[in-house]
Amino acid sequence: MDLAFPHVCLWTLLAFVLTWTVFYVNNRRKKVAKLPDAATEVRRDGDADVIIVGAGVGGSALAYALAKDGRRVHVIERDMREPVRMMGEFMQPGGRLLLSKLGLEDCLEGIDEQIATGLAVYKDGQKALVSFPEDNDFPYEPTGRAFYNGRFVQRLRQKASSLPTVQLEEGTVKSLIEEKGVIKGVTYKNSAGEETTAFAPLTVVCDGCYSNLRRSVNDNNAEVISYQVGYVSKNCQLEDPEKLKLIMSKPSFTMLYQISSTDVRCVMEIFPGNIPSISNGEMAVYLKNTMAPQVPPELRKIFLKGIDEGAQIKAMPTKRMEATLSEKQGVIVLGDAFNMRHPAIASGMMVVLSDILILRRLLQPLRNLSDANKVSEVIKSFYVIRKPMSATVNTLGNAFSQVLIASTDEAKEAMRQGCFDYLSSGGFRTSGMMALLGGMNPRPLSLIFHLCGITLSSIGQLLSPFPSPLGIWHSLRLFGAEGVSQMLSPAYAAAYRKSYMTATAL
Repeated sequence: MDLAFPHVCLWTLLAFVLTWTVFYVNNRRKKVAKLPDAATEVRRDGDADVIIVGAGVGGSALAYALAKDGRRVHVIERDMREPVRMMGEFMQPGGRLLLSKLGLEDCLEGIDEQIATGLAVYKDGQKALVSFPEDNDFPYEPTGRAFYNGRFVQRLRQKASSLPTVQLEEGTVKSLIEEKGVIKGVTYKNSAGEETTAFAPLTVVCDGCYSNLRRSVNDNNAEVISYQVGYVSKNCQLEDPEKLKLIMSKPSFTMLYQISSTDVRCVMEIFPGNIPSISNGEMAVYLKNTMAPQVPPELRKIFLKGIDEGAQIKAMPTKRMEATLSEKQGVIVLGDAFNMRHPAIASGMMVVLSDILILRRLLQPLRNLSDANKVSEVIKSFYVIRKPMSATVNTLGNAFSQVLIASTDEAKEAMRQGCFDYLSSGGFRTSGMMALLGGMNPRPLSLIFHLCGITLSSIGQLLSPFPSPLGIWHSLRLFGAEGVSQMLSPAYAAAYRKSYMTATAL
């Protein structure tokens, strides 16, 4: 009897503790279930899944791609009128392939677009015709398209806005809405002049090279390296219009290409500090007296036509900017607001289309975008996976532009001649280089191979007809500029392959 009472008390106490524990844990679970995770944004009714700032090539294409995946997309564009731009007028074959993968290939149709099969390269009276190669590994027609940029952008906008889950609105975004390092949406002024806000779990800044939001996301600054000066000669057609005309002129390259059945774009590169005034007519005089004599006779009449007829001459800064990953959550930057390279190889649109394809595929497994941590992991993966395409194009664009600059330096001029000789030599050298330029083979190792080939061709120029001390010195300078250790060291080669060639291919 004496032992029974303590046992009863112990069992009663144990039952009470267990009951209280179960009750407490159950209540805690209910409270946790009612409270959103700190990294989860509670979406308001009517809010979009994604806000896109800018409806240019990148913004419009991304809006269409995400909407096709069932996302609700709110696009805010400063000016819905057809853009009048001098850049973004040529789509490489690789860009056309990416456009088709997004289901947007028809946007390059019906805008008086012009077929481009390759280049006609001119240097010191020499001429080389080079074409984009037929390649069984490239699953698309190996031709580019030249066009008026504004017509293409309007077609993309129309296609995006045709989807019911895309809201395309004219407005000026003033700032990003940020809370504790997470971007929640944007503040913008609509077409009526009213300041309002929009919220979404993911904001994409895609407002171009003059982006005023980039600094809110990262501290990346664009470097102005030169200016592209150009105009349109109307009511004329180039001889062999399917070849873009690349002239190795001074101080840098000049290009002529057909952007419609009747119009020819004339554009050249001029460096800061030597830019004549457009407003007082100095530029027109400079183009006629300095640039026109360098244009081959068969192209000179068309080059002069636009100047003589008073075509509007424009100058646009050429900018270079490396891509950097933002530490802020809920936001990603794309297009020229994110990464810029020299436009010598006309590949900016190709890079942003590649980025859109990668980002879209990474986001597809996420049912919603409310978990900021998961979206941040996607953005980090995107930054790595984009490297094979972007690194190849950026390096090629910047390297090719440097080769095109005229110089009194014997080594640099040898590199220029070596590039011309390499492109015009035919065989695997020409086809390989044109595949790189056309975005048909964006592989870093292929780029290294052909850059080394151009360097060796340049060295051959310096050492011909027989080696001299000065020629050998200039040759060593060329090797040094390319980076001997990076070119020849097995360790560097392995690290390069590990960094770029193991990434998921498109």
